[in-house]
Amino acid sequence: MDSISINRFTNARPANTVRLSIRKIRMAAHNNPGEARQSVGFIGLGTMGAAMALNLAKAGTRLVVWNRTPAKAGLHVAAGADPAQNAPDVFARSQTVILMLADSEAIDTVLGRRTSAFASRVSGHTLIHMGTTSPTYSRGLEEDILSAGGRYVEAPVSGSRKPAEAGQLVAMLAGDANAIAEVRPLLDSMCRETMVCGQVPNALLMKLSVNLFLIALVTGLAEAVHFADHNGLDLNQLMAVLNVGPMASDVSRAKAPKLVGRDFEVQAAISNVLENNRLIAEVAREAGIASPLLDVCHELYGEALALGLGAADMVAVLEAIEARSRLGR
Repeated sequence: MDSISINRFTNARPANTVRLSIRKIRMAAHNNPGEARQSVGFIGLGTMGAAMALNLAKAGTRLVVWNRTPAKAGLHVAAGADPAQNAPDVFARSQTVILMLADSEAIDTVLGRRTSAFASRVSGHTLIHMGTTSPTYSRGLEEDILSAGGRYVEAPVSGSRKPAEAGQLVAMLAGDANAIAEVRPLLDSMCRETMVCGQVPNALLMKLSVNLFLIALVTGLAEAVHFADHNGLDLNQLMAVLNVGPMASDVSRAKAPKLVGRDFEVQAAISNVLENNRLIAEVAREAGIASPLLDVCHELYGEALALGLGAADMVAVLEAIEARSRLGR
């Protein structure tokens, strides 16, 4: 979805000064000006990737960026990043390459997977996959990269646009322990936490578990707003009650005002939520796991997409719920 989140992003940084000191030490070690620093590549400057790469550049990372639409790299270049001519140019200039791409097809294209270019492109490189794909795909990608002489870290993030801009994402990491230890300091300027989840594809399975909860949570909140509105209640008072009650969360504080104000500016798009829903359902079916709430949400987000709301924020699922009411469903 580019990624959706239950993370706190009302504060720019954690207050814990010990953690901040540790972060500064780790970043100083990573970016030691007394050593020749290898550039880090970043491919994919979408809603999430643009903010993530910008935080890397602002932190002083020697960054090479590329996006299919070159104009999207303007802010990053202004912040000190170098633009690449194309994806192969990123690999030629970087030993570590971060991929924040929309889907498996985009990743395969960038890597030249299943072509003669793949091995030469990934050999000797560490690939950090930070997007959301199926766990099965990620496991196969790891096998191919390792066979070609590269290293692979699965690192999906929990967060949407605002946490990405604030450097408040949570990364879930899986893969070889040594590779994870080496790339972890690099993630500090993008993430407030990094959690090691074991072997691939455990990080993506963890991400999908988090997203399942989030999808159900936001959909339930939308239905609650719809219920209150159609019973003539003051929606601002509903928000006040939620905020002082036991159900208050960073999600409710972020999403309730958007629902009440019908603010559908995208943080996590309906189309992305629907794709995440599909990925979760696919894993659930393969494992024989019941997912009743997920199945209802899948229908609702599909209906929202059919209403032309694919590029709107996930709270626009409210309109699909309203449409059901009008139809007496």
